[in-house]
Amino acid sequence: MSGSNINSGDLMVRRLETELREKQTVCQEIIHRAQSSERDLNEDEKVMLSEYRGRMEKIKDQLDTVEDVARVSHESTERARRVGDAIESMRGKLQGGPVEYRSAGEYALDMYKSHLGDREAGERIEMFYREAAHQKTPDNLGVIPDPIIGNIINFVDAQRPVVSALGAQPMPSATWHRPIITQQPSVAVQGSAGAAADEKTELVSQKMTLTRLTANAVTYGGYLNVSRQNIDFSQPQILDIVINGLAEQYAIDTEAAVCDAIATTNTSAVTYTPGTTWAESQYAAAQAVWDAVAVVYSSVKNKGRLLLVVSPDVAGTFGPLFPSVNPQNAFGGGFSAAGYGQGQLGNVSGVQVIMSAGLGAGEAYLLSTAAIECWEQRIGVLQIAEPSVLGVQVSYAGYFTPLVIEDGGIVPITGAGS
Repeated sequence: MSGSNINSGDLMVRRLETELREKQTVCQEIIHRAQSSERDLNEDEKVMLSEYRGRMEKIKDQLDTVEDVARVSHESTERARRVGDAIESMRGKLQGGPVEYRSAGEYALDMYKSHLGDREAGERIEMFYREAAHQKTPDNLGVIPDPIIGNIINFVDAQRPVVSALGAQPMPSATWHRPIITQQPSVAVQGSAGAAADEKTELVSQKMTLTRLTANAVTYGGYLNVSRQNIDFSQPQILDIVINGLAEQYAIDTEAAVCDAIATTNTSAVTYTPGTTWAESQYAAAQAVWDAVAVVYSSVKNKGRLLLVVSPDVAGTFGPLFPSVNPQNAFGGGFSAAGYGQGQLGNVSGVQVIMSAGLGAGEAYLLSTAAIECWEQRIGVLQIAEPSVLGVQVSYAGYFTPLVIEDGGIVPITGAGS
């Protein structure tokens, strides 16, 4: 087998291994999206996983074949090399290797002997002065590969920490309503003081009133038209990259939508004012959280779960105040810079802190999960071929609507931004 064929085999193995890793990554992303939404795989996702699984099985079969060919080729090459070395050794051509003189005297002695007709000395002098041509990479660019190594570098965080914390509920229709009580019936002491003389006096009466909140499905989506040539010849495959990119952007936009809904609250803000010492700042942060908790309770009572949702810079303010290792009498803890990212961080006075890049700089909100809801129906991936232009049009979409139930259950905390 020639050197170029061996090189081609290596390139094919690398290409197949790269494609296999990409398929595995896409499959894990599809499964992760379903798990993050706490749902089963939809039909589109099942079809995609089936297609990727079929391709991965074919890749494995090809890798087995190439590996077997490479093994036989390697064994044959090694055998040929050993036979050649043995022949060359028998001919006495591999005894000395490159000629190197240890001293000027040794060189002068060979020069003298060669002039006297000594054949071996003459051969050593000839080898010493023989100048070999230097073969460098610019001389053979045609056989040097131009590899693309590893996965696509993509600095995008497509997690939806607030959506995940609230829990996306299945969207029932294009428009739906949520009933809410606006006035409770009254109960009071009978009469003026509840004495016997007040018997048979009329009790208080107040009707219960309910209204409803209206929500409408909002569509999020995007599409691209990719040429068939781009799909067939790209490595890694561009279609997988495009679908992942659309899904990631959908996640980013829907997370931003629920954060925007949180930011529309009209509730008066609680202010965090850092102290001059670490202990004073920690106490001030805990105090701000407790003040906000009191406001939330007055609106939604103990319904839902309390969350402190913060932007990245606010997490950077609270994090050092409540480290993962802290005294037993601390107001919170669990924050670690090693695990810094979107999602759950630590806690302040027992309230879980969630960092989301969907919030603007300096934003922080103490809220109850009963005060805001998320509704979603994912369409997922849609594809259609365009035979006339050899193209594939691919889109990713879904319906997503955040619904604020009670403004008073969402309290801004100001002063914590960097």
